Amino acid sequence: MPGKVNPVIPEAVAMAAAQIIGFDSAITIAAQSGNFQLNVMLPLIANNLISATRLAARAARALGEQAIGRFTVRRAHVAEQLSRNPVIATALNPLVGYDKATSIAKRAYAEGRSVLDVAIEETDLSREVLERVLDPEALTRGGLPQWGPAK
Repeated sequence: MPGKVNPVIPEAVAMAAAQIIGFDSAITIAAQSGNFQLNVMLPLIANNLISATRLAARAARALGEQAIGRFTVRRAHVAEQLSRNPVIATALNPLVGYDKATSIAKRAYAEGRSVLDVAIEETDLSREVLERVLDPEALTRGGLPQWGPAK
């Protein structure tokens, strides 16, 4: 298939994860088999723990070096998609109310436009205030944003 990206590394990591779950199940059963402070299954526990750790380390290294490490972030594309995501309109609730924020989000989504552009048209808030309120990066930090004009 033209343009297909071969997902062999993530598929191998998924298989490694399944094997690690198997190791964990065996370890759990073996750990329950001890009697009188003696567990004859300690070699199984040790072997599976070491095997699971080595497998997880190799899988993580392969995923990081051969898959994730090769990713490139298209920052402009990400910023554009974020600006159009209706969920950021939630930040408008304290300023314009739930119903107005909902209207802005729905219109921005329906028209394929940014929430900021629609909010500028539908509210009397300044661009400066709206840019701060609708900044996706700032919204990920938590806490209460500054609603008024910049100081």
